[in-house]
Amino acid sequence: MSIARFALFGAVTALGKEEIVKIADRDWLLAHGRTLTLGGKARLMAIVNVTPDSFSDGGDHVAVEDAVSFGLRCLEEGADILDIGGESTRPGAEPVSAAQEQDRVLPVIEALAKQTDALISIDTYRAETARLALTAGAHIINDVYGLQREPEIAAVAANVRAGICMMHTGRGREVLADPIADQNLFFQNSLAIAAAAQVLPATITLDPGFGFAKETVETNMDLMARFEELHGLGFPLLVGTSRKRFLGTLSGRDAAERDYATAATSVLLRMKGASVFRVHNVKVNRDALAVADAMLAAQARI
Repeated sequence: MSIARFALFGAVTALGKEEIVKIADRDWLLAHGRTLTLGGKARLMAIVNVTPDSFSDGGDHVAVEDAVSFGLRCLEEGADILDIGGESTRPGAEPVSAAQEQDRVLPVIEALAKQTDALISIDTYRAETARLALTAGAHIINDVYGLQREPEIAAVAANVRAGICMMHTGRGREVLADPIADQNLFFQNSLAIAAAAQVLPATITLDPGFGFAKETVETNMDLMARFEELHGLGFPLLVGTSRKRFLGTLSGRDAAERDYATAATSVLLRMKGASVFRVHNVKVNRDALAVADAMLAAQARI
């Protein structure tokens, strides 16, 4: 099935000579009968890594109680979603087994689901981990391989109408020279997997995968500069620039000190129509995105 036939309506419309972005409201359908409205307000997905070796916060939330406490703090600071991950995706990270991943994330998801009504995302490419996480209370599957590492994960999502974030990656594959052409090619494959599993289009968001086999400043900034072209895919866009290496190159900052550079990219991408922002520091990005939302609202009134 083609992207055009599988896609929802476009995410933005161009108004006037200056191509003012107007982000259309739509409901993102999630597991357990939940929804999240995307469009008029930027949404924040807080990164809760239950790992010893993630690139900027590895070891900070390894204990269940520490991860839960951090998740609760992120909610207080304005997070809409808590994204729980049990395996580092940084280049060169040691892989973990499915059992290790599940031992890390499932107790955290269960605790958060009992203590809050927060929306919870499981950051995994494994179908079985996703299934167990959804049973434990998660609402969203965030797959950094865009359903292409374990395609059966699509059926797991479809069975319970879970939200899905499909991320683009260049790892382990030949990439096209043109970044938008490569995004389209990759997502054509991901969306075909989803369609075959009867995934509802209204459950899907797409992530262009900043930093994933996009190693240079130029590669990431070129993708950012052409970000509007991704709206042609027809789905809401989730972005994860938080503390990425290219921001360190630009700012000269170590990973834990890149939150202000992250907030700058969040604002730029919000003005180009991104809907969801996956971040380490909720508070800084919340404040920056509140200003961006106010500007978008003002432009819509003019």
